[in-house]
Formats: sequence, structure tokens, C-alpha cells
Amino acid sequence: MMKKTWLTATLVGAMAVSGATIANDAPIRLGVLEDQSGEFVVPTIAKVRAIQMAADEINADGGIAGRKLDLVIYDTQSDNTRHQEMMRRVLQRDKVDVVFSGFSSAAREAYRPIVKQFDGFAFYNNQYEGGVCDANMVVTGAVPEQQFSTLIPWMMEKYGKRVYILAADYNFGQISAEWVRKFVKENDGELVGEDFIPIGVSQFSTNIQNIQRTKPDFVVTLLVGTAQASYYEQALASNLKLPMASSVNVGQGYEHKRFKAPSLEGMYVTTNFIEEVQTPEAQAFVAKWHEKYPDEPYINQEAENSYHAVYLYKQMVERADGSTKKADLRDVIAEGDVCVDAPEGRVCIDPKSQHVSHTIYLARVGADHSITFPKVWENIEPYWLGEVGCNLTQDDPYAQYTPSENPTVKK
Repeated sequence: MMKKTWLTATLVGAMAVSGATIANDAPIRLGVLEDQSGEFVVPTIAKVRAIQMAADEINADGGIAGRKLDLVIYDTQSDNTRHQEMMRRVLQRDKVDVVFSGFSSAAREAYRPIVKQFDGFAFYNNQYEGGVCDANMVVTGAVPEQQFSTLIPWMMEKYGKRVYILAADYNFGQISAEWVRKFVKENDGELVGEDFIPIGVSQFSTNIQNIQRTKPDFVVTLLVGTAQASYYEQALASNLKLPMASSVNVGQGYEHKRFKAPSLEGMYVTTNFIEEVQTPEAQAFVAKWHEKYPDEPYINQEAENSYHAVYLYKQMVERADGSTKKADLRDVIAEGDVCVDAPEGRVCIDPKSQHVSHTIYLARVGADHSITFPKVWENIEPYWLGEVGCNLTQDDPYAQYTPSENPTVKK
């Protein structure tokens, strides 16, 4: 049986969506398709918890435009085919108003054509490799022009200009590596090597030997999943002891909590939220989270992205006079100033790209795996898509751009 959870168990809400006309006070249905088991369960389960917490808060405060919020939750089991099946199910059978879905970029690209086919409206609440220009999607996770434009120049100034890339071998790792190359080149650095590792590979002796041979000043690690996480302890055992830079580690999988110290010593990560952030807003969020979920081990950036995404959606519906139609919500986004005060700081949807601005925290992992923040960049906008011609206020595209496929650059 597929797992299905309702935030409010009302038969009236279930029946209201069966007809062509939905009552003004019928619940708003939010589909949640996230990996609650399988390869990506560690960083993803917190996303479901965060959506539940935001929905509980909103319902306790009267709902959205006077309507309760119902969650329709399925476990996508870290399986791209299941993402596709469940996306069809929630859009065709469950008739949800909006869908929050996906951890891996491969999953997102698997379901994105289905959202377009049924003219649905989806939120992707994940850090990713960037470039998606899609009228049917809002992205609340951080993107390369926010993470690498800050991280790579900072690392090169501190440690040197010789850079090695170690990345997962699928679209996230490949495109993220392309962004790293871009910023290394722009800052007069040198890429001395790069390796792309298939998902599921857990042995890194050859890669470590390559790194030792080329002698970089630091390594950019773009590794994902349970198997690839074994790199860090193997690097420690090999006495590699090089600074590391990442856009995914710590912020997603809280490896500094899960791995034995000092395997992540010298890791630098640009993230828009982790629970060690010490602002009053962040710590208030952490406190109420652990009160509600005392058995959950950590709040990652994807949890915070998912939490504030519910509030962004709430604001959009209320500004659209209660409408959940995609066209009406896009009109609201095009008007601008769709912003909320999130635990990380203020976030706003960029109308051209439907991506979100972020506060970017540079998190450093110490020898004891404690976290410090050498640098914070406030209000970093997702500027790149607008610069290369993505304008969702005027067009209805369906594309993913990369630096090498920049449509404004003549071939």
C-alpha cells in the first residue's frame, strides 16, 4: 500500500475536490512527494516534517484565505520512476492545488514534464545545480550563482588558486562542476583535475591518489548519497588533509553530526540555513522544531526551504484573492515583492526566474566538527537566469540552461 497522510482528516475536504466546482471554504490540497525511504532519506525526511509544521501553524491561525490546508503525502522512496507515478497520481486523481516535490535533480527532471503536461504548479525546495526556467515551478533552494560565486573566490583568496573537483556523475554534479569551472576561470584560478563518480560508488582510493598527485590547494566535493559519503573517512585515513569546499555537504546531510571527527575538518560550505545559525530568528525556529519533533536529529537547509515555501505559497494565494490557479499565482509573482521573513532571513521570489533570494552562510567545520561562520552574505539574488533571458513574467518557457549553453552567448 502507498503511504498517504492527511493533515486534517475531514471527509468534507476529500469530497469537495470530486466535483467540477470547489467550494470557497474547501481545503487547499498540497501534494508532498518526498523521499521518506531509500538513498536520500537522511536529508529529505526533514522536508516533510517542515511542511507539516508550517501547515499546522497556518491551520491553527485560520488557514489560507480562510481555507484549511490539507497535505497529501506519498513516499517516493528515492526512486525516479515512483516520482513520475506519484506526480501523475496527485495531479490526476487527488487533484491537488500545488505539489512540493523532489530531492535529487534527476527526480526533478523525471517529474517536470508531467507537471507541464497537466499544467500543474510545483515547488522544488532544494539546493540544486541551477538553470531551470519553468513557468510551472517555483524553486526555493539555493543555486550556483548564490553558492559558488561566494564560495570559490573566498576559498581561492584564502588557500590558493589550484582547484580539484570531485563530483557525482549525474546532472547535479556535472552542471555544478561546470559552474565551479566558470568561477575558477573568472578568478584566474587553475583546475588541476576533476573526477565524476557514479551514484553507488563507495571506493575512492584512485581518486585520492589523483588528488595527491596533482597537489591542489583545495578540493571541491559535490558528492551525494550514502555510498559517496564514504569518501571523507577514506580521505582522512589517507592523510589527505586538504581544505574542502562544497555546496551540498553539511547543509543537506549534516555529515558533521553523523561522521566521526575529524573527517570533515576544514570543510567550507555555503548554505542558506543550518541549525547552528545563531540569529534570534534561526534559534527560535530551531527551538520550536525540536519541541515539535524531539526525535528528529537535525534541521537542514532543505527543511528550512520547505518551511518558508509554504508561507510563500500562502502569501501568493491570499494576494490572488484566494485563487489557487497557476495563472493567478504567476500574476502575483510577476507583481513582485513576494517575500517572507524566514528563519535564515528575508527571502523573496525573483519574478523573472521564480527562484528565491537567500542569505548565504559560509559554514566551516572544525576538528571537533563544531561549526563557525567566517562569512555571511546577505540578500544574494538568483540573478543568472534573468541575465541569460529567462523572463517568466513575459514568456512560458520550459528549459534548463548551463554556463556552456548560455543562450545569450554566440557559439
